[in-house]
Amino acid sequence: MPDFLLPDLGEGLEEAEVTAWYVHVGDQVAVDQIVAEVETAKAAVEVPIPFAGTVTALHAEPGTTVPVGAPLISVTEPRAADEASGNVLVGYGTRPSPRRARGPRRPVVSATRTPARADAIAAAGPASPGLAAAGAALPAPFTEVASAADREGLG
Repeated sequence: MPDFLLPDLGEGLEEAEVTAWYVHVGDQVAVDQIVAEVETAKAAVEVPIPFAGTVTALHAEPGTTVPVGAPLISVTEPRAADEASGNVLVGYGTRPSPRRARGPRRPVVSATRTPARADAIAAAGPASPGLAAAGAALPAPFTEVASAADREGLG
């Protein structure tokens, strides 16, 4: 008879108050079925159970504060371990999500220097007077630097 323990509800919270039960002793529960609502210092959270079976015990009455890791509910006849859910918080999905197909890949834009691209850059002229002044302050003109890069196979 597996016990489902109150899960860590995040943000360092160490306890939660059971506010409502959605099942009773003797009820059948399914994987990921919401079985209780608990309230922490920060929020009310619906708690799903990560396995199926028959409810044999509810370990807290509504209004009772339960520490994280304490038994919350017990069930019999659990499903095989590979069918059990590992997640317990609603909103994060407790079932495996379907795989999404990727769309077509975008073509890669070439960054290599081509004659047409060099002509377009030359026709555009300097971007600003400040950029032209910065280029003039370099030890070699832009065209010589680009030519050296082309000669080395880096262009």
